[in-house]
Amino acid sequence: MNVNNSEQLFLRAQQSIPGGVNSPVRAFKSVGGTPLFIKKAQGAYLYDADNNKYIDYINSWGPMILGHAFEPVIEAIQKKVLDSTSFGAPTELEIEMAELIKSMCPNVDLIRMVSSGTEACMSAVRLARGYTGKNKIIKFEGCYHGHADSFLVKAGSGIATFNIQTVPGVTAGVANDTLTAPYNDIKAVEQLINQHKNEIAAIIIEPVCGNMGCILPVENYLESLRKICTKENIILIFDEVMTGFRLAQGGAQQLLKIDADLITYGKVIGAGMPVGAFGGKKEIMNHIAPIGNVYQAGTLSGNPIAMIAGFTLLSHLKNNLSVYNELDEKGKYLRNGLQQVFEEANIPVTINQLGSMLSVFFTDKPVNNFVEAAASDIIIFNKFFHAMLNESIYLPPSAYESWFLSNTLSYGDLNATICAAKKSIQTISTL
Repeated sequence: MNVNNSEQLFLRAQQSIPGGVNSPVRAFKSVGGTPLFIKKAQGAYLYDADNNKYIDYINSWGPMILGHAFEPVIEAIQKKVLDSTSFGAPTELEIEMAELIKSMCPNVDLIRMVSSGTEACMSAVRLARGYTGKNKIIKFEGCYHGHADSFLVKAGSGIATFNIQTVPGVTAGVANDTLTAPYNDIKAVEQLINQHKNEIAAIIIEPVCGNMGCILPVENYLESLRKICTKENIILIFDEVMTGFRLAQGGAQQLLKIDADLITYGKVIGAGMPVGAFGGKKEIMNHIAPIGNVYQAGTLSGNPIAMIAGFTLLSHLKNNLSVYNELDEKGKYLRNGLQQVFEEANIPVTINQLGSMLSVFFTDKPVNNFVEAAASDIIIFNKFFHAMLNESIYLPPSAYESWFLSNTLSYGDLNATICAAKKSIQTISTL
């Protein structure tokens, strides 16, 4: 496969951009090789700078539920941009967007728009601290909630990919207020709460993890967290930056039937544009400025171009709920096809899948937390990644990232992916 243009662009980028990329996982440092520079995308496919075509399983890390360049979204953006790209003042569209999200998501009384998932999670934690008057938070090893200081303690995603255990620039004081527990271990949470009685403001969690690979909550785990938070006056925050509107119209809250106190969303509410939001119970959200004294602000919050893009996408999802069944069927079809390929090749794997999120771990043991994910064979994954790339399948360039399916994937695309996996296994077995 010819990637000369990508190689030249990467060399050029390194002269002006740290590491040649604007987000670390894009550098392919974990899997090795040169990152591909993408020129365009349409539906289920990416096209790189050398005009190679790939079946896409990243989908901009989740938001492209209906595929790239979804025509109604593109048309809405083109029309709206004629009114200007930003106002820095209220618009009716922001109200319509908030009302739409409330109509789709359980337990959201009020919602505040921000400009990224990181900002949403950071603001939700600040609000929880302001509301409870307590300072400490509990997060889970391998869960990634953006790059705010509080969240970079034993985080997943790029932090896990680069094996960075302590991040320079994060002060000891911040780190001391961030308590960590293994995901899916309720006893560890109970122990932390007993050790720090009446000091914990919030527990923040990915209800279904996507940042240490796709990892599902074990039975009764989230229910137990909910009960503990209610009993101990702790705010339960669901980070639904990845799962919101993807697993169901109401996200993981709806699918798993668990009510969080605060919920965060990311770029899906902008159809892939830089945007985020946090929302939840009115009694808590009323503490946000200007009606409360917990300060949060943003010049680009509620940006009209992001709002019209997200409003168009979410409206389509709300009016076409069959999309979620179709995505789940495609996720199961891909999981079963890949499972058969690996079994026939006698290669041990654990494939975690829920709806349109999926991960392949090269291990013969269940994967329910970060330690178990990290114990999988990363070397084989890296070889598999490149072999699949050579077969025109674009997977996340890290063993610690979930795959994301779009509904524009045809069963022909899924069969091509399964066939590519079979060829890839044959290729790497000869290396």
